Amino acid sequence: MKEYMLIFRHEDGGKIASPEQMQIWMQQTMDWLGALAAKGNFEGKGNGLLFDDARVVHHNKMVTNGPFGEIKETLGGYVVVKANSADEAAEFAKGCPVLQGEGNTVEVRKLAKDDGIH
Repeated sequence: MKEYMLIFRHEDGGKIASPEQMQIWMQQTMDWLGALAAKGNFEGKGNGLLFDDARVVHHNKMVTNGPFGEIKETLGGYVVVKANSADEAAEFAKGCPVLQGEGNTVEVRKLAKDDGIH
């Protein structure tokens, strides 16, 4: 099995959910991860990404407050799963509660670990 990162993208990171809705989504996410773990597909790695105290370092070494204020889409977090292929990892991603938000996506990326190149 290979490791794949599932990256959670929120179309409108500026929208703030109620504490009650956040609690529901967190429980759904824990249930989804628990089901992946029960099948041996959750690598046990991952985290949410906070907006507070973020910085963006540009190619000219200028540092600005981040994340990018001019873009609508934001990264909400990631998890690492074990799968036999990107297609299988995408099937896992279909169950992610992040997809309940209109326009939200889960990007599937194979990790370069042990690929013989990186």
